[in-house]
Amino acid sequence: MNDRAVSVLSEYDFEVIRTWKGRGAILFETPEGIRILKEYTGFTDKLERQNALLSHIREESGIPVEEILSNKEGMLWTKDQNQNVYIVKTYFGGRECSIRDGEECRRAMRLLARLHKAMVMPADPEAETPACRVDKEYEKHNRELRKVRRFLRAKGQKTDFEIYLLKHYDMFMEKAFAVTERWNACRKPDFYEQIARRGIWCHGDFQYHNLLFENNDIAVINFEKCACDSQIRDVYLFLRKLLEKNNWSPTVGNGLLEAYQKERPLSEEELCQLYYRLAYPEKFWKIVNFYYNTGKAWIPGRNMEKFDKLLKQEKDRELFLHTMLPG
Repeated sequence: MNDRAVSVLSEYDFEVIRTWKGRGAILFETPEGIRILKEYTGFTDKLERQNALLSHIREESGIPVEEILSNKEGMLWTKDQNQNVYIVKTYFGGRECSIRDGEECRRAMRLLARLHKAMVMPADPEAETPACRVDKEYEKHNRELRKVRRFLRAKGQKTDFEIYLLKHYDMFMEKAFAVTERWNACRKPDFYEQIARRGIWCHGDFQYHNLLFENNDIAVINFEKCACDSQIRDVYLFLRKLLEKNNWSPTVGNGLLEAYQKERPLSEEELCQLYYRLAYPEKFWKIVNFYYNTGKAWIPGRNMEKFDKLLKQEKDRELFLHTMLPG
């Protein structure tokens, strides 16, 4: 961020004592405490709803969550000279959740369950529709996988990585298609409409970067991706990240799920959703997508490392999934 971004602060009723750079943001001190200025790339008409949700969470659960602050004109967003949009939020100190600390991760799962119980808010039927339909997302991924396979097969001189990738490609692609088909078969016809009707929300990006531990509190930040969607989306993201770091250990995975369910038991339908989300080979799609959308004249060795690690973990992933097969 540059001085033009800092100039946005003149649109607020803050007495700015000092500013300094943070990760992709600018922090500044006021007599009321530290605040954070961030560029915002989403839809500005969503910010009112997001702030209402944050207020609802604080009232219902007492969980420390951020607040988007209004400028002098009462708007939750401000543009700079180049028409870039910025928001100002309250700020929490503390450190990120440690993915190596099992107890911290279980605390995070218990917190997520409490957060989810508070993230039920009457929906506006005209404005709120589920933002991320997992069936549409997987169908899009599957089309991309087909396209990249055609590209690889037609390519003349292949690198070692491309040969290695193509050798295992069909196995992962068949799994992707099978999971998508089974998910569509088990999903209720009005699944997404029910979510919107009941006003169920999720954080949208619940991972260790967005959990700040300070003393006995855990603050949750960065709700920009919050959406009216199945809360299993959050459970899946946090669980998958931790399972990948722990070689898909059933002990770790089941411990995290037990921690969540002590606060908010999952229904059979939700467990089925979670199973199919974990069963989809998303990590494979990410590697393929990164490869295809970057320069192919030079393929980083990191690509090979990631794919090799994925292959080594695949058997462990399948064993973990077997422990949670839907009935």
